[in-house]
Amino acid sequence: MTPALFQIENLRVAYPNARQANGTEVAWAVDDVSLMLQPGERLGLVGESGCGKSTLGRAAMRLLPSEARIEGQVRFNGESVFDFAPERLRQFRGEAIALIFQDPMTRLNPLMTIGEHCVETLRYHQSNLSKQAAKEKALATLEAVNIPANRWNQYPHEFSGGMRQRVAIALALMLNPKLIVADEPTTSLDVTVSAQILRELTRLCEERQMALMLISHDLAMVGEYCDRIAVMYQGKVVETGPALSVLTHPQHLYTQSLLKAALHIQSGSQGLTSLQTERTEDSEHRFEEANYKISPETRRDQNSKLKTQNSSPFLRLENLQQHYTLEQNFVARLLFSSEDRTIRAVDGVTLELYPGEILGLVGESGCGKSTLSRTILHLIRPTAGRVEFLGQNLTQASGQELRQQRRQMQMVFQDPHACLNPLMTVGESIADPLLIHRLADASTARQQVIQMLERVGLTPASDYYDRYPKDLSGGQQQRVAIARALITRPKLLICDEPVSMLDASVQAQVLELMLELKREFDLTYLFITHDLWVARFLCDRIAVMNAGKIVELGTTAGVFSNPQHSYTKTLLEAAPLLSRLKTPISN
Repeated sequence: MTPALFQIENLRVAYPNARQANGTEVAWAVDDVSLMLQPGERLGLVGESGCGKSTLGRAAMRLLPSEARIEGQVRFNGESVFDFAPERLRQFRGEAIALIFQDPMTRLNPLMTIGEHCVETLRYHQSNLSKQAAKEKALATLEAVNIPANRWNQYPHEFSGGMRQRVAIALALMLNPKLIVADEPTTSLDVTVSAQILRELTRLCEERQMALMLISHDLAMVGEYCDRIAVMYQGKVVETGPALSVLTHPQHLYTQSLLKAALHIQSGSQGLTSLQTERTEDSEHRFEEANYKISPETRRDQNSKLKTQNSSPFLRLENLQQHYTLEQNFVARLLFSSEDRTIRAVDGVTLELYPGEILGLVGESGCGKSTLSRTILHLIRPTAGRVEFLGQNLTQASGQELRQQRRQMQMVFQDPHACLNPLMTVGESIADPLLIHRLADASTARQQVIQMLERVGLTPASDYYDRYPKDLSGGQQQRVAIARALITRPKLLICDEPVSMLDASVQAQVLELMLELKREFDLTYLFITHDLWVARFLCDRIAVMNAGKIVELGTTAGVFSNPQHSYTKTLLEAAPLLSRLKTPISN
């Protein structure tokens, strides 16, 4: 029998000082997991945030802290990875197995250009390769992930989050590894680029007999591109099998709850019942259904807001532009025209947002969505155009006037961990805006924070007030970020991919929470996302953005049922959808 390319045997991992609630037993982040991959096989590893997926991937490459407790075995081509000498380990990482991180900035050096990253990676492992040959190979790989040659001399901070992820994927593919461990590789990418990259990975797996371990919370994507699926919960693999079988006839209750939560979002109906998994105290980890419904009146109320189109817009953008000029050396300036050196991140956007509505902004990574949001808030000044908020022209406002208006405009970012100060407790982070704007003293602020923590579902609030962000799961961190944004009682909330890093069950909970908070606080949302099904679930209108321009704008139902622009059609065709599976999911 041919030995497996990659084999995990009874692996257990515990982080330093990790203990169960009773304080005596070790809390295993990965608990007795065994998996196997054959050459060319694609395995999808799914589960909620904090279940141990990423820990498993890092353990496979010996990237865990030296203090971590590890039991079991990891073998590559029959060799024990845990027994590799330092030189063999360096060769193993990159040439034999490559890891694509969820956050590309953990892979990219902010002081190196994209070109320098590529050349260094190639020449470190292939020292006989000339610099010119390395550049040619790197450019071809970057082109495969839609990074144009004129971005070669730029730094990571000059790229959007999605484009940085494309670079990280290109670096992983550069050395033609035998196995790629991809940890949420397309979280920040739009559906078209995700489809292109995953199709490319699938092709490489077939041609080069390269295995793929795809760690993801996107069940539809995993089902479309993987041969097998392994479902993790609380550090254990609770179900494994062929992808179609797991997604159409799930056996474990946790797998069923994940699928129902994903279908709840993809259905586009806020009135359906979604599921929240709850762990009981017994060792069997049973699951209970928790119904949390949004009444049909909610949707009618939201849609009625759209009938006020003859009233004054809440937010108006007129021919808004945000252009950047690339800084290049003398030779590059000779080779490229001034047009080639100009990046039109936002290129003449005209848009109106009305009180009480949820406007979805969708488009591929790098199309200008996040830049548009920061320009609206005047975190960056526009190159040209006009931003009018509550009747005031922000482009002509003074610094003091902008600070006052920002009380009414708040933002929820994609990565809550990155926007929360790791040195501040949850309570301090949420109270900070109140103190900055002098809306409350320390005592009053604490009372308001406790109330807001309760409102966003972090109960009992006293347990969370003194915790630090690192002590929370991804879903809990995002709830803290939402609480921080709402504490000043804003009128407009700009949400930049707020649920893209969350698994399906937590996504459903956070989206339902945002709808409840919208009604309670009379909020207006500008909701930025590359997930079309999330946009359909949540939004009243959809604006489709491509290359800095709004190419289509209409009601959610109209855009999804009768798209007019070819780019919108391409997005819809590329989006993975669970209901496209041939066999209906069993209850």
